[in-house]
Amino acid sequence: MNDWRDWRKHQRAELMAMRECVAVEDYRCWSTAITSSLERGFPSLQKKIVGFCWPHRGEYDPRPVMSFIETRGATLALPEVVNKYEPLRFRKWWRDAPMKIGAYGIPVPDNTDAVTVGALIIPMIGFDKMGFRIGYGGGYFDRTLVAIDPRPLAIGVAFEILRLDSVHPHRYDVPMDFIVTEAGIYRVTLTGLDLISAEECAAANA
Repeated sequence: MNDWRDWRKHQRAELMAMRECVAVEDYRCWSTAITSSLERGFPSLQKKIVGFCWPHRGEYDPRPVMSFIETRGATLALPEVVNKYEPLRFRKWWRDAPMKIGAYGIPVPDNTDAVTVGALIIPMIGFDKMGFRIGYGGGYFDRTLVAIDPRPLAIGVAFEILRLDSVHPHRYDVPMDFIVTEAGIYRVTLTGLDLISAEECAAANA
């Protein structure tokens, strides 16, 4: 696809508009289902430094599950844009952490300790049957996943209405390890998305 950038820009706008029009009750119901799947399917997060994103423009709000794993031992972190072409830097976050407004008008920790994450809860504007995502177009998470060694566990989160047949991935695009929607937990395999139970997921990530 020669004009894939224009295609993604168009898809991004359409998907964000769709997401922002979700009814309040649907948003609440779908978000509760995602939170439940994350809590039951990924107990290993309770032992890790976990990066997440402050909810933006109708995204799934991960703060309830972040609070859940934090009380059970996890360390939480939020991303900070260092430079347009560099990986994200993650800074430690807790409920009363000092905050400031960062890139794109999104809150970030104000000079708290930098940490190396072992897992990431990654918002997706759109996703496809092979586990690739459409983000906001900056490529930050793709660069970050490649830069951190060992690579963090990548868990994409989104609503089912944002699923596409293909996002037409390119060589720098990095697929998720798992995708969680209100329908459940999908393990990303070489042949596509495999819907698995929370118990199967917990065992696979033990």
